[in-house]
Amino acid sequence: FPSCCPGWVDYLEKYYSDLIPHFSTAKSPQAMVGALSKSYYAQKKGIDPKKIVMVSIMPCTAKKWEIIRSDSMFSSGCQDIDISITTRELSRMIKSSGIDFLNLPDEKADDPLGIYTGAGTIFGATGGVMEAALRTAYAVLTGSELKDVNLKDVRGMEGVKEATIKIGSIDLKVAVAHQMGNVQKVMDMIREAHQKKTPMPYHFIEVMACPGG
Repeated sequence: FPSCCPGWVDYLEKYYSDLIPHFSTAKSPQAMVGALSKSYYAQKKGIDPKKIVMVSIMPCTAKKWEIIRSDSMFSSGCQDIDISITTRELSRMIKSSGIDFLNLPDEKADDPLGIYTGAGTIFGATGGVMEAALRTAYAVLTGSELKDVNLKDVRGMEGVKEATIKIGSIDLKVAVAHQMGNVQKVMDMIREAHQKKTPMPYHFIEVMACPGG
């Protein structure tokens, strides 16, 4: 299971705690950037991490809870993300400040940690984490890059998407679920297989709490 969606993480911890060992150990993108900003970036720039105020702008209200959810959110020695606001809150702040985006001059985007990849671009949409992971898995297992990186079988707005992706000699069975009603159906299948000690229906499952990602 991926660990990038805090709403999903909280859901599994509360209702499917027996499956916690199957979680990815990676931080969420928000948590990764916070930790990097106050460790790697601070060191490179010679800045005291305690003097950095890290603000994340996210579409998800669960991110507000995530920034203080556990000690892992203080891995830099101080709070990794100081403030988390939603995109709607940012929009209201822009409007209340009288900023006219349509007439602002163009500027080059900041890239303090380097440019992002195409996989990073699709990461937040349903199927995006799965597609990014499969691209990497293919490269690691076969030693070559996919000729077509667009894995359309895991894209789309269906509540649950299933696919079998051939990587070398391996038929990798995957599922993508978004929105909690759909997630519950998949999780009940996994729990039943886990309890009965029967083969799992999937090798990898992507889950996101909100419709669309």
